[in-house]
Amino acid sequence: MTYLWGDILNGLQRLQAIIKQLRDPVNGCEWDRVQTFASLKSYTLEETYEVLDAIDKQDMDELKKELGDLLFHIVFYADLAQEQGSFDLDEVCLAVADKLVYRHPHIFTENKVEKPNWEQLKQKERDQKAQYSLLDDIPQAIPALMQAEKIQKRCASVGFDWHDIKPVLDKVKEEIGEVEQELEQNKQDPQKIEEELGDLLFATVNLARHLKIKSELCLQQANKKFTRRFQQVESILKQKNLSLIDATLEQMEDAWQSVKQLEQIKLNSEVDKND
Repeated sequence: MTYLWGDILNGLQRLQAIIKQLRDPVNGCEWDRVQTFASLKSYTLEETYEVLDAIDKQDMDELKKELGDLLFHIVFYADLAQEQGSFDLDEVCLAVADKLVYRHPHIFTENKVEKPNWEQLKQKERDQKAQYSLLDDIPQAIPALMQAEKIQKRCASVGFDWHDIKPVLDKVKEEIGEVEQELEQNKQDPQKIEEELGDLLFATVNLARHLKIKSELCLQQANKKFTRRFQQVESILKQKNLSLIDATLEQMEDAWQSVKQLEQIKLNSEVDKND
């Protein structure tokens, strides 16, 4: 089946038609024809991160392209579901539209009501299910830091949370102590060490949440800072005719400290200019 692009007026309709042609069992693309929900997962995750990267770079042209790539995946999933008789793209749009209206009664009703608590509305939706746990619908495929934050926020919505920062910080210190305790054992148990490190990470995410900091974004920034500094270390060593393989740990550490000092000098200079 061939689609006439001139007859298609809407961009989304055109994208749907292209995907259907790619999926055509006779004249379609060999790669697109064999894709499934499961096979597309890793590609979708990659496209999502590319959208976030374009946002961080504030590159609007790139963001437009990456949003298009992500939209392609959404329409592709809907087409797969339609082939199976499960749902189509229109039902996807209607479902999210209905949910948004339901969760914003203060916006979409004639009689204005008090702004609702989103978590309470979502809990009401869960209550309508025959069997449920408070943590049932937290996605398992999202990054672990984001998942930990969602778990903590969900528990906090029913009052299972500290209301002061001190016990949160104390818990982080406690978990550090338990990691140290495992490392001091005469016979170390790798599984126990991994468990204690996991507890420490979970507690650290909880500290970030209480400080209104997104732990996933926080770690991303730390990764970028480390990468920037290490690349400068490489540059310093190169100026000394040293490679990373040839340089000693002491030489690399000296270069690292130099990078940090230069950054601090630059920061102080910028502060003085603004004063």
